[in-house]
Amino acid sequence: MGAFKLELRCPQKVDGIALDPEPDWSFEALLSEIDELERKINSSSKVSVPFTKERPRDISDSKSNGRTSASPFVMRVFEDEMDNIDSEDEEAHDQSSVAVKWFNFDDLYLSDSDDSGDDSSLEAQPCLMEKGESGESSLFELSREHQFRVKEEIRNQISALETDLKTESQKSISAIFRVERYREERCEMERKLDTQYQRNIAEALNNHLTAVQRDLEVRSQIEERKIRSDAAYEDAKRKEKALQEEKLRQERVKAEAEAKRAEEAKRAEDAKRAALEAQRRAAKEAAEREASEASKRADSGLAQEGTYRPQINALNAQSSGKPLAAGNILKAAESALNLEQGRLQKLKQFDDENQALRLRSKEDFRKYERQISKLVQQITGTKDSVRQKAGELVNIFNDARCPQSISVAAFAKKVVSNCKTPRNAAFACGHVIVLVTSKVPTAMDLILAELHRACIYTVPKHYSQSAFESKEAYYKAIGFQEDEGKTESVDNYLARLESYMKLYGALVQTEIYGFQNVHGLKEGWAWLARFLNALPANRYTAVALNAFLHMAGYSLFKKYKSQFRKMLNIISDNFLNALRERGDSNLNPVIAEIDAYLKDNKFLCEPEGRSLEGSLLSDVYVPESDYY
Repeated sequence: MGAFKLELRCPQKVDGIALDPEPDWSFEALLSEIDELERKINSSSKVSVPFTKERPRDISDSKSNGRTSASPFVMRVFEDEMDNIDSEDEEAHDQSSVAVKWFNFDDLYLSDSDDSGDDSSLEAQPCLMEKGESGESSLFELSREHQFRVKEEIRNQISALETDLKTESQKSISAIFRVERYREERCEMERKLDTQYQRNIAEALNNHLTAVQRDLEVRSQIEERKIRSDAAYEDAKRKEKALQEEKLRQERVKAEAEAKRAEEAKRAEDAKRAALEAQRRAAKEAAEREASEASKRADSGLAQEGTYRPQINALNAQSSGKPLAAGNILKAAESALNLEQGRLQKLKQFDDENQALRLRSKEDFRKYERQISKLVQQITGTKDSVRQKAGELVNIFNDARCPQSISVAAFAKKVVSNCKTPRNAAFACGHVIVLVTSKVPTAMDLILAELHRACIYTVPKHYSQSAFESKEAYYKAIGFQEDEGKTESVDNYLARLESYMKLYGALVQTEIYGFQNVHGLKEGWAWLARFLNALPANRYTAVALNAFLHMAGYSLFKKYKSQFRKMLNIISDNFLNALRERGDSNLNPVIAEIDAYLKDNKFLCEPEGRSLEGSLLSDVYVPESDYY
């Protein structure tokens, strides 16, 4: 415990009492002496004390109820020792077992000087109380204990109040927290309920709108179906009406055409009868002249000599038909004209039927025609190409989406028109035609009709130029084409004529093992006989004959041998001589070609391109019998 400085001053007399205590002092005197000492100490001490006793003790003895006033006892302590004193007070309060020590003034000196501030003031003084004053000590102790108890009670009450205040504060905070949490929970619940309510409202509204929209869609679909049904009904009525009108129109056109054909047939029949009558007369006269000339030659030793046309007639009477007289407008064999007329009639029927199909159907058949044209243009001189293109064409003919009459007519037209191209492979086209027509026989008549329409020498027939009023009319009759009002040149016409004849010659000589060529070598032999019997020798017929011989001569020789040689002799002795007699320099190239063909025996050599290549990358030729 920190040291403190205490100064006590006792007067020489207190109320007439000497400095030295008397043994017989009364209790009141002692108390007054103590109070005086306290006053003196308080007034003289320079040391600050923690507390000052403001009220003097009032102590009564057991026999008296009155109180005697005395000077207070003052104690001062240094300020820097306040904390130690307070802590000591608390320890004294906490440690009740520690005994209270009272100031003992024995052997202390009490000085009269106020200025003494050192330890000398603590020297023993003769003016001290006796040790046996237990009453004052007990009272002081009781007072101190009372103060301690009061302080303790106050502290306890304060602590209890603080504890209660903290508890209440915590309870209040907890209650406020619970209230806030309850409020938040209620807000959250209300928000959820509100959200759920809004969701239910939105759902109900959405369901209602969906039902309304569905109802509107159903009504709209019903209306739309009704409109479509009405439109379809009206369209069907219009189509039916248009179909009936078209049918009536076609019937009228057909009736008119039938009447026209009947009239034309009647005129043709009349002309034919007149021509046949004139032919018989001319033939009779020619026979009479031939007989007279033959008798003359027999007389002169020249029986082996003969003229051009009678020799042909005698050689080919079995296949050529009756020849027309020279000088008629149309020069052709009657059988050839009949075949031509039948084929052209069939082609016309197909064209009329196809036109009616196009009018009745909404299907666009042009895509099939373009596909056929593409396949025909892709034909090359290889067996793979021929087999593939023929198979694809047959598949198109058998396609139920496109009527066969349309596809077959398109094929006939495309294969004939394609032969005019420079890259055309005539022998390959002949193979494709034979393969296709073996599956679809009607296609052959249409192809021949297209050839007859494009080139009159495939019939064969020829018109006499003297029967026409102008050269343009003659050119148009024998097949010249016009471009922008101008007639094509003779060279262009001859080039086209040669292409058509090459295709015809390649077709008649084509023979494929296992497949029948309905227009084969027999028809080629008949064509050659009719050609030499009926047609005159001129530039057009010479080009046609030259192209046919180069394409079909090899096969005809293989089949007819000596008979074909006799035919070649007639060509050499009569046809070429007739060409030379015309004296036209434009005939010299074709005369040279035919003469070289005959003299060099080119009919003994297989023409180039006749045997198809097995592959584009191979030059090895495979026989058709092994391939097909």
